[in-house]
Amino acid sequence: MNEADFDRLAREGYNRIPVTLETFADLDTPLSIYLKLADGPHSYLLESVQGGERFGRYSFIGLTTPTRIAVTGSTILLLSGNRVAERREHTNPMSYISEFMARFKVPDIPGLPRFTGGLVGYFGYDTVRYIEPKLADTQKPDPLDVPDILLLLSEEIAIVDNLSGKLTLVVYAEPGFPGAWRHAQARLKELLVRLRAPVKLPQDSRAVPEPPSFEFAEDDFKAAVRRAKQYIVDGDIMQVVLSQRMSRPYAASPLALYRALRTLNPSPYMFFFDFGDFQVVGASPEILVRLEAEDGKRKVTVRPIAGTRKRGANAAEDARLAAELLADPKERAEHLQLLDLGRNDIGRVAKIGTVRVTDQYTIERYSHVMHIVSNVEAELKDDEGPLSVLKATFPAGTVSGAPKVRAMEIIDELEPTKRGIYAGAVGYLGFNGDMDLCIAIRTAVVKDGRIFVQAGAGIVADSDPESEWQETLNKAKAQLKAADMAECGLDTRFD
Repeated sequence: MNEADFDRLAREGYNRIPVTLETFADLDTPLSIYLKLADGPHSYLLESVQGGERFGRYSFIGLTTPTRIAVTGSTILLLSGNRVAERREHTNPMSYISEFMARFKVPDIPGLPRFTGGLVGYFGYDTVRYIEPKLADTQKPDPLDVPDILLLLSEEIAIVDNLSGKLTLVVYAEPGFPGAWRHAQARLKELLVRLRAPVKLPQDSRAVPEPPSFEFAEDDFKAAVRRAKQYIVDGDIMQVVLSQRMSRPYAASPLALYRALRTLNPSPYMFFFDFGDFQVVGASPEILVRLEAEDGKRKVTVRPIAGTRKRGANAAEDARLAAELLADPKERAEHLQLLDLGRNDIGRVAKIGTVRVTDQYTIERYSHVMHIVSNVEAELKDDEGPLSVLKATFPAGTVSGAPKVRAMEIIDELEPTKRGIYAGAVGYLGFNGDMDLCIAIRTAVVKDGRIFVQAGAGIVADSDPESEWQETLNKAKAQLKAADMAECGLDTRFD
């Protein structure tokens, strides 16, 4: 794009135009690029390893942004730096976010990756209170105390093409401002200079790792499992996911935690968010929902994961455990229920006759566990958009249960505290109408010198309380081990 192209797009009515610069970045990594360009509050890094084994094509580094949407309870704040630019009370946040995104008129520039800007962040589990009227008035203790929804307006991005080794820098220019094109070009050159500088090795803050404490005591959790089983026997539900949060002091940097976690547990959705007064670090295996344009159609994808075994000590044991998992009637029944729920969810916003299962009962392996996975796709109705897709699929049945609403009522009854980010969604809503959100599992929050990790287990009629407690511990192992590694120091030094 040259200045004449920019001026033409401005005359056509676009109020945000992406100005780009492409360069080689084959001597850098997404992490080093983050440290050079984006290390600071209100920034992020998104990476992907497909099936736990192969890097996804693109990594996205979001540079520090002043603008963000924060939702807590009935209050919506549009923040610009430390200033409240807009405040809404008793407005549905989903409607507000749709309205906010509609303010941006962005051209489709051929040749750019699938995501080049938009809103990036999380929808916490309590987003459901803005979707399901039966759950709207529930209030629970909130020791973590973070917003229910927090989204960054991402208008400066570095996109790494892991296949070609190239990097695309994207800076959005606002045509209404004098000299917008020249300012964008100057900003790109400034970023290029920073990119060519050496990366500074992060400072270590070492400490002796401490064991975690539990908000949901083991005996209380097991009692809740027994109560949930009684609800199943009584016919209220078929299954419910009960979770428990653990925490411990944490002295190392949040980015060190991400570095350790991406090594221990490479996953399809790896993310690091610096939200200023807290950080979110995750390696989620599970998509919540994806919406993308494909051959002139808008394709919706959900990918239920349900059924878990720990990894084997060697290849033979791993194969035996995978076969055992696929043959387990409890695990298969749990998975089928959630596969049916996923089909029903996207069927609410899909064109009639387009919902299909493209993978069923396959095994995906990660560092500590393996899962049964299926894949469901559909074509989106013409009159539906990203937020209606989110409302139809949120939260995933794999972190709530079935039937979903009754299961969530039971979660509200049995779990002692608000879930926060856990079991919500993390990802992006693009200016182009695409959306890619994962489920906020295998996720840690670092706040006020502590690390918080939450994990759940699917409860069905024949669940064993001890086994379900152990499942929550197994699912939290990677995050806690990553914290141990970070506190012991990641970089070899000769001091």
